[in-house]
Amino acid sequence: MTSGLWERVLDGVWVTIQLLVLSALLATAVSFVVGIARTHRLWIVRFLAGFYTEVFRGTSALVMIFWVFFVLPPAFGWQLVPLWAGTLALGLTYGAYGSEIVRGALAAVDPAQREGGIALSFTPWQRMRLILLPQAVPEMIPPFSNLLIELLKGTALVSIMGMGDLAFSANLVRLALQESAEIYTYILLIYFVIAFLLTRSMRGLEKKLKAGVGKAPKKKAAVRVPEGSGVS
Repeated sequence: MTSGLWERVLDGVWVTIQLLVLSALLATAVSFVVGIARTHRLWIVRFLAGFYTEVFRGTSALVMIFWVFFVLPPAFGWQLVPLWAGTLALGLTYGAYGSEIVRGALAAVDPAQREGGIALSFTPWQRMRLILLPQAVPEMIPPFSNLLIELLKGTALVSIMGMGDLAFSANLVRLALQESAEIYTYILLIYFVIAFLLTRSMRGLEKKLKAGVGKAPKKKAAVRVPEGSGVS
């Protein structure tokens, strides 16, 4: 490929990374707000949070992008740029999946920990902030890592809006060169590299968080062979 075509691909990589970061931030915020709401003592709060989760888990991310970009703006008399439309649609959709991760991790915390907080006269928010979340968050990292990879792959859906992400830019280069195998092989490799870096980063974060709550993996002790055992 010429330098100009490579520049277009790199511009697409940058757009994809921007979309990934913004939608991941929104999805994370939605995950914690809705996930914690699913454990609320008031049934109406649990119902609304559960309703949101079921609606967004039961709809297609592709159709949601269409709806946010083509249907929602005219109803309010304004127009979203593709980047923000993609961020909103992907963040809300993947946030619904993330909320179940948060809810499940909170439910997995030992009930004795909750009882200890009650015995210390902690408010519900203090129990959540000081006891439950510090223990639950490290357990959320592996499933959140998988969800982040799925979000990365989901960013390719925004190309239907004409947004110059990696998938859209690659298709333009393919049309210019009339070469599919080479271009799509490069794009697969780029997605793989981004996903690999995300996975390694999330593993490092998981180890750091688990070390903070005393759950760091123990190093295996070397096996000592007694002298005279005949094993060399």
